[in-house]
Amino acid sequence: MFGTSGGTSVTEQAEQDWRTAAERESDIAQARTLREQARKGGLRFEAYLPPSLAEWLLDLVEQGVFTDPGEAVFVILGEHKDLEPHADLREEILRRSLQAAMDDPSPGFTAEEVNERMRKLMSEPRAEPAVWRHRKDR
Repeated sequence: MFGTSGGTSVTEQAEQDWRTAAERESDIAQARTLREQARKGGLRFEAYLPPSLAEWLLDLVEQGVFTDPGEAVFVILGEHKDLEPHADLREEILRRSLQAAMDDPSPGFTAEEVNERMRKLMSEPRAEPAVWRHRKDR
């Protein structure tokens, strides 16, 4: 769990809403199976970023903040791990993020408008995601 209070994190709650019990059990079993090898040699995995996060991350690579998306994931997950024991800081970050959203002067949406937009998004075909290739694979 991400939290130290024994509660369920927002990420865990979101995942549990869309994964079946069998899928959750399968993921847990895979994590247990991989643990020893990961302890020795690390873990390699594929990640999908939605367009807004992908664009943000590629901007950071272009600016030289990170050498590639993999380094960004490594650094950002390390920072997240460092914050894990500091529930008060995480709660303050969440509070500020929510306050910024409430203070946003752009027009809001009704629940019906959000649901309609989501239905439309889900019914439209998605563009093929871009794929970062390591230098050795280019």
